[in-house]
Amino acid sequence: MTIGNTRVDKIGKYELIRQIGRGATATVYLGRDPFTQREVAVKVAFPGILKDSQRGRMYKHLFLNEAALVGKLQHPHIVQTYDAVVEEQLCYIVMEYVAGGTLENVCTPDKLLSVERVVEIIFKCTRALDFAVRASIIHRDIKPANILLVDPDAEKGDIKLSDFGAAIIGSPDRTLVLGVGSPAYMSPQQVKEMTLDHRTDIYSLGVVMYQLLTGQLPFQGRNSYEMIYQIVNTEPRKPSTLRCDLPPSLDAIVAKAMSKKINKRYRNWSEFGTDLAKAFGDRRINVPASKIADFEKFETLRAFPFFDDFTDAEIWEVVRVSEWIGVAAGENVIQDGKLGDCFYFLTAGELKVLKNGKMLDVLNVGECFGEMAVICKTLPKRVADIFALTDAKLVKISGDAFRTTSEGCRMHFYQSFFVVVSDRLSAANTRLVTF
Repeated sequence: MTIGNTRVDKIGKYELIRQIGRGATATVYLGRDPFTQREVAVKVAFPGILKDSQRGRMYKHLFLNEAALVGKLQHPHIVQTYDAVVEEQLCYIVMEYVAGGTLENVCTPDKLLSVERVVEIIFKCTRALDFAVRASIIHRDIKPANILLVDPDAEKGDIKLSDFGAAIIGSPDRTLVLGVGSPAYMSPQQVKEMTLDHRTDIYSLGVVMYQLLTGQLPFQGRNSYEMIYQIVNTEPRKPSTLRCDLPPSLDAIVAKAMSKKINKRYRNWSEFGTDLAKAFGDRRINVPASKIADFEKFETLRAFPFFDDFTDAEIWEVVRVSEWIGVAAGENVIQDGKLGDCFYFLTAGELKVLKNGKMLDVLNVGECFGEMAVICKTLPKRVADIFALTDAKLVKISGDAFRTTSEGCRMHFYQSFFVVVSDRLSAANTRLVTF
């Protein structure tokens, strides 16, 4: 393939397989790292732009921004940056390869995603951007083209935020209206060249949510100047006027995220994500456990004290390896004397613990049980029966799945297991003294 006027088959140590994308300043290639044996995406700056007397310095700054993130922003919903070279005549960034394309493909009225899927995507973006802002990073260019799909089927799989070239790293900064970012997704503060904080990204994600729900942008103009005038001065139509199956709660969320007045916008990503989870959760009270969306699983686990010390990334790991199941009242969940190969969390309903027919305890929402299956070196036998007192929902994690999680995730599990076992021993001692 050709870079500039030169035919190349590799760049640095990376073998170039084929071109997979092309933007205003760079070409993206599918590459291969011969040392790690993994596919990568290699973004190479057009040679000509680096020599541009007026804009070359800015383009190089964008590459330096991404280069500064090598090895940082380790989050399941952010594209990982592996390597970077920024020189006078050559700039390239090596990133995680994400095969499913971008959200641009589902932003038209004839290709809309389900409402549930849109809420899940936006929720995952709020968690990723919350992680970024805690690292003092403001993306500043949130748009469908920078949100990648892991699975080619847009209705399933994870998403990953990409392209932090325009990011503010560290203290808030000013920006050029036409120099950085896409006008259609810019906040009023951004188009007015004001000092920015994370709430500019909140606005931009609100625009993305509007477009994913309706298939059109909230503001449309014949040119950037008309677009900017509308962003600053006019209010968009409610999404529900363009799509009849949208609840008023989603209208309210989009309106708050896109508020022109910054003090009326969501104050932080946590507020934005919580409203998303609540709005959709209220419609899905009776949904089967097996149909619970990933963002609902995340919010459920995050609320349990067991997971207080887990990072967001570790909770997403738990979501990935767990099975969510429903059991009917009276159903035997764990049988005394049987070998145990999994542990559980109760997310809805009540369970009773029995030994030789005598009830020892009642388990409530948030409690963990069966953990000896992964604490013990050998597969243990269960020491009690556990039955469903009511219809219940459970999170089930097998020993094999548990062992695929990261070392940090397992460490936090063991720490929380220790607390669980300690509390049970203390409760048992109290019962013995009382007896």
